[in-house]
Amino acid sequence: MLKLFDQISEARAHIQKVWDKQPQAGIVLGTGLGHFVEQIDVEAEIDYEEIPHFPQSTATSHRGRLVCGSCEGVAVMVMEGRVHLYEGHRAQAITLPVRVMRAMGADWLIVSNAVGGMNPNYRAGDIMVVEDHINLMNDNPLIGINDDRLGPRFPDMSSPYDLQMIDEALAVARREDFVAHKGVLVTVTGPNLETRAEYRFLRMIGADVVGMSLVPEVITAVHCGLRSIGFSVISDMCLPDALEVAEVDTIIATANAAEPKLRALVCGMLKRIAENKS
Repeated sequence: MLKLFDQISEARAHIQKVWDKQPQAGIVLGTGLGHFVEQIDVEAEIDYEEIPHFPQSTATSHRGRLVCGSCEGVAVMVMEGRVHLYEGHRAQAITLPVRVMRAMGADWLIVSNAVGGMNPNYRAGDIMVVEDHINLMNDNPLIGINDDRLGPRFPDMSSPYDLQMIDEALAVARREDFVAHKGVLVTVTGPNLETRAEYRFLRMIGADVVGMSLVPEVITAVHCGLRSIGFSVISDMCLPDALEVAEVDTIIATANAAEPKLRALVCGMLKRIAENKS
């Protein structure tokens, strides 16, 4: 981890040449939130490949650029597309942008992803507000010699997701009249989907949904002092006794169809951040 501080500084310096404002929130757009940038008053756009040390996204439906501007009166840095472990990167590399957001001055991190639903009370197209997670990714962004300038050696994970914002997100869903659950996300490395036996195991250990992202960013956020809010769109159901063949195009289409719900939730969170700031 000792090289991270200099890498963060170099990336921040490059971004500040293009956009010199202080963000209040960083947002990581997963599958299903690709069009959220339409909500932003865009002031700068930077492709990841132009930013020193930023990892390059190769995932389907992830564009790979940093969008800076404002939304709901909040200055934001938005990752339009994330990078995953299964693309061949280590957890430290894929979470460097989160540390850059913090170095730029952000206090909040809003993250989203597409997941498979294992709770039989869920349905494809529903949203789950993440209240806790289980990390089974065989990697952790905090592995290595700790740099105390970036965060503590042993960060507490008793409340990785902001409890007040979880309640606020559920209230937004009720006002907007769509289904939003509160539950536990388990993350695995991927890229293959799970077997019937694996779904049974993951459900047995307490997970409601399974995905391949979001948790490394939140671990990093806790380490560097960001408050986190997580949303998972259930793109398909993974019930082992009624398991259907997964079609990637269908999964992406389901996640995209849920975009208005995710947009309402993210905008609701930004409104609350703006209110708390004023």
